[in-house]
Amino acid sequence: MTRSDEVAPVAGRGEPIRVLIVDDHALIRRSLELALAAEADIEVVGEASDGREAVELAGRLLPDVVLMDVRMPKQDGIEATRAIKESVPSTRIIMLTVSDEEEDLFEAIKAGATGYLLKDVQLDEVPDAVRGVHEGQSLINPAMAAKLISEFANMSRKEAERPPQLPVPKLTEREMEVLRLVAKGMNNREIAKELFISENTVKNHVRNILEKLQLHSRMEAVVYAVRERLLEIT
Repeated sequence: MTRSDEVAPVAGRGEPIRVLIVDDHALIRRSLELALAAEADIEVVGEASDGREAVELAGRLLPDVVLMDVRMPKQDGIEATRAIKESVPSTRIIMLTVSDEEEDLFEAIKAGATGYLLKDVQLDEVPDAVRGVHEGQSLINPAMAAKLISEFANMSRKEAERPPQLPVPKLTEREMEVLRLVAKGMNNREIAKELFISENTVKNHVRNILEKLQLHSRMEAVVYAVRERLLEIT
């Protein structure tokens, strides 16, 4: 794990760090609970098996840190993270997942997560991850940090290579609709359902968006669009 400092309030001395565990697998919740139970400065205050339950519990229990699975039924971890950060902004959220997909990483950070660990992390590393995030640090797996840095470096390089005062490529109204849904983390199937069009049509729109913006990935397209103020991500 790599850590980078952020400015954050420090909790009162002697108060245990209140943790909420969220995962749809009981065995994983139990393993995380056991890993944290032995720590005198950490208290597991609740568990949830899906995103909706996590949002409800977070609003009621006000945890300092949430260990949040990404893939869950009813409401996924990224949506739950977004909702929790709106209702309890002081809560720090660590995404714990088997996925290292770039889109998951970007969406988790955009939703407000301050930590992102793969589920193959050693359990004895979890308490330190909780402490680090609670103290205001950002925790991220080195491999995923490299992906994120690479994506933003590519964006900066492309912006630097673009001739001065070059007009922003104009997207059609439908392409803007598709881009907004991509920015919300929807896949092609979900976008097709939302817009009542076929998946092939969505693929064509995404391809056209990338070609117009001279980019290579959906993630780059969202970052580019936000920077150029083609759309706003809150």
